[in-house]
Amino acid sequence: MNRRAWMAGAGAAVGAAALPAEAATSAKATASVKPAIKDSKLDAMDVTALQAEMAGGRLTSQALVRHCLQRIQAIDQRGPRLNAVIQLNPEAQAQAQALDAERRGTRNAPGRVRGPLHGIPVLLKDNIATADAMSTTAGSLALAGLRAQADAPIVTRLREAGAVILGKTNLSEWANMRSTRSSSGWSSRGGQTRNPHVLNRSPSGSSSGSGAAAAAGLAPLTLGTETDGSICSPANVNGVVGFKPTVGLVSRSGIIPISASQDTAGPMVRHVRDAALLLQALAGPDARDTATAAQPASLPDFTAALKPGALQGARIGVVRHAVPTQPQVAALFEEALTVLRAQGAVLVDPVEIPNRDKLRSPEFAVLLHELKPGLADYLKAYQPDAPVKTLADIIAWNKANAPRAMPHFAQELFDMSEATAGLDATVYTEALATCRRYSRAEGLDALFAQHQLDAVVGPTGAVAWPIDHLLGDRSGGGGFGSVFAVAGYPHLTVPMGVVASLPTGLSFGGLAWQDARVLALGHAYEQASRRRVAPGYLRETGIQG
Repeated sequence: MNRRAWMAGAGAAVGAAALPAEAATSAKATASVKPAIKDSKLDAMDVTALQAEMAGGRLTSQALVRHCLQRIQAIDQRGPRLNAVIQLNPEAQAQAQALDAERRGTRNAPGRVRGPLHGIPVLLKDNIATADAMSTTAGSLALAGLRAQADAPIVTRLREAGAVILGKTNLSEWANMRSTRSSSGWSSRGGQTRNPHVLNRSPSGSSSGSGAAAAAGLAPLTLGTETDGSICSPANVNGVVGFKPTVGLVSRSGIIPISASQDTAGPMVRHVRDAALLLQALAGPDARDTATAAQPASLPDFTAALKPGALQGARIGVVRHAVPTQPQVAALFEEALTVLRAQGAVLVDPVEIPNRDKLRSPEFAVLLHELKPGLADYLKAYQPDAPVKTLADIIAWNKANAPRAMPHFAQELFDMSEATAGLDATVYTEALATCRRYSRAEGLDALFAQHQLDAVVGPTGAVAWPIDHLLGDRSGGGGFGSVFAVAGYPHLTVPMGVVASLPTGLSFGGLAWQDARVLALGHAYEQASRRRVAPGYLRETGIQG
């Protein structure tokens, strides 16, 4: 959860972190922390290329898992010490061995490849339930050491697709829904995750570890979750691809929740094609998640949609009110628009997302009301043996263990949620109706219809701010992701460039169930621009703010 959109509704202040123009363009980066491992050809490959290596007998899943574990040891646990991975799966090598054997076959049975994810390691955010040797904790010590009694349906889908569950990533504790003054990427169980580009900068959140791990190449695939910004914001500042699908395209059962109205899981990877491949495995109905009942009768082939020339003739609205306070990001955005025009896109410039300023307070009310019952339902279904059964129990546990659980910030959002009156309360039902009205029919739906748009684009947000456990996050703002989060519509971010070694991304937003189209447009931009850069593991940038 990224709290920028509704922080004012919580009564907290968020300061801008604009980079001085002179400093940002002239600053010399300071020394880096070199990992004790060199990048190999595997680190430049997407999933399709890795599968080709396996098909040709030049690579095995076991070797790929070993390679990932070596990178985690050298980059995450030592050297730069990103602290992105909260737990490794002791069963990963055995899974890889079994999948290699399945690929080879036997004398009496031919080999079988389940699909494009066969033998590919994936890291999961630590709010996604797995019924294995790993815990599922949302980064909280209150759930430390506790295992889920069943896989989340999306984990079942990944296993069936042949993916190797490599481990879990750290996150902003409770997906950043505990305090208005939290530091993104910090959890009481996992500590502070660091941005691999500049180590004293925030990885954003709440899918902090997934974003940092993707950027550092700790695994070919990582999975995050989002309520509002938690996939796209960390993807933005870590310089990777992040995709928040239409709510209901991917099951949310077995994911420690914030909001039944807005939660979803989604890919965080280095290539748009990998996001499409991962989404193909994740998407599908789930009888336990009523939001998936709204899916179209047949889902598209997300990878087949990634066709050359996808931008030709596409009508794209330019959302200039999404430009953050940092002028260097604005300049990169103009360069991105030039690329889009060169690829044949028809830019409608500018467009304004109507009624966006009417969403902050009602969204905040919806999240506060949905958190309490959602947590209780999850704990009952997936972790019934946990010592905490309700939000009230979690609040009490944190108070009783305050030195360990709350050394940096409190739990005022938990307290506010506990004080809500339930999902039948008028304040909740009216807030939910307001959110849907102004984000959908009188928001994005109206905008797209008025201009006959295929998508809108804008900067995803500002570059990463310094990690600050005393004052918490202080983003420089920008972006339009909150409207798409409230609407439940698809939002993709793709690397757009760097400012003083700090990455920033370009957002593509579309209407409900237009996920394939949004991915296709973002893929075409990615292939034409090639703006992703490898992290430098710098100690700092040498600039302020």
